Amino acid sequence: MTQGSSVSDVGQARVLRGLANASAASADPYGELIARIGDAPIVMVGEASHGTHEFYRERAALTQRLIEEKGFAAVALEADWPDALRVGRYVAGRGHDGDAVEALGGFERFPTWMWRNADVVDFVGWLRDRNDRLAPVRRTLLYGLDLYSLRASMEAVVAYLERIDPPAAARARESYGCFDFVGEPAEYGYGVRLGLRPSCRDDVMRELVALRRSAAAYAHLDGATAADEFFYAEQNARVARDAEEYYRTMLDSDVSSWNLRDRHMFETLEALAVHLQTAGRVPKIVVWAHNSHVGNGAATEMAQRGEFTIGGLARARLGRSCVLIGFTTYEGTVSAASDWGSAVERKRVRTALPGSCEALFHDTGAERFALVLSDPETRAAIPRRLLQRAIGVVYRPQTERFSHYFWTDLSEQFDAVIHIDRTRAVEPLERGAMWDAGEVPETFPSGV
Repeated sequence: MTQGSSVSDVGQARVLRGLANASAASADPYGELIARIGDAPIVMVGEASHGTHEFYRERAALTQRLIEEKGFAAVALEADWPDALRVGRYVAGRGHDGDAVEALGGFERFPTWMWRNADVVDFVGWLRDRNDRLAPVRRTLLYGLDLYSLRASMEAVVAYLERIDPPAAARARESYGCFDFVGEPAEYGYGVRLGLRPSCRDDVMRELVALRRSAAAYAHLDGATAADEFFYAEQNARVARDAEEYYRTMLDSDVSSWNLRDRHMFETLEALAVHLQTAGRVPKIVVWAHNSHVGNGAATEMAQRGEFTIGGLARARLGRSCVLIGFTTYEGTVSAASDWGSAVERKRVRTALPGSCEALFHDTGAERFALVLSDPETRAAIPRRLLQRAIGVVYRPQTERFSHYFWTDLSEQFDAVIHIDRTRAVEPLERGAMWDAGEVPETFPSGV
């Protein structure tokens, strides 16, 4: 017993070690998790970084089981709507791309490696192959939830209207012309904030309202896929409206822009469920996003800052029928940048800090395991206040405690957690010299 440890602490550690090792030794380590998911309509699967191979691989493997065993009809990514829709058309057999790599070509905005990586290519290829063997109504679809694609979404709305209503397309082009002479969307926000240019809020709102008013008229003007194509256009108009507000308010506070983004993603998820049900499909959706989005923010220090998450919004709306799953790792490498917009690097991930859930799981001695946190025995074995590491697209190990850790009640944040003690960087499709030169431990797995 270490100094300062109580009998209760030691007992908790012993129980947790037993649970972790039992999961690690199981022939089906996800069996208990699949049983916990049951008939849940929404399953959110996180990641502790946007650049870890094992998180992508295991999330894909779990999603494949949910599709095949539980009948999930869609996968929704923390990705821009038009870029993900291109991939969605490909997996549904309706796009013009020749393969999965080409279908992922729309992901040109930083961070490209988040979706243009080898593991996503494998999953997209698997989904297309499976869908090709099924009738269209039984195919699993793929969508994006995010709102960064201001310009691409406006262009998509205009392109849709040009096919079915040229006068409306001319009107939309004029409304969206409010953004002419704006480079990066963030420049628009700066300009409005400093009074150097007018707000385009009314312009993007006008186009969304006009599109919705024409829904019935457009329903029969775009062939057999009219309902789908209108839905895609409507969501692009929503993105344009919400992205305008996001870029206009991102200078006000981190909280307001974070909440606007997560609310947009949650509302898009709700719209997807309604669309699937209207089309006669079972509205069961797997969400792929970062732990910091899919976890219940009310159980973390984010709530003290007034921030909420898509996982928290879903928990409030659906209760425990929405299953939230997180990932953790103790050490390894990660694909990440040193600053926003800079090149991807293969960086060493420091060993987790004492007092973190990652260090707690490392101490079990198990290399990989899954825990259902709603199980009373598991819940009792995990302290209610732990640090948790979050690496996004930027990783700054020199300021790690301040920039990458937050406090959490893990058993309230997630319904289940998957721990992989040592992990390696996801392989970008465009690796670059900075990534190839990244430091890799001598004992790291081959094939990096």
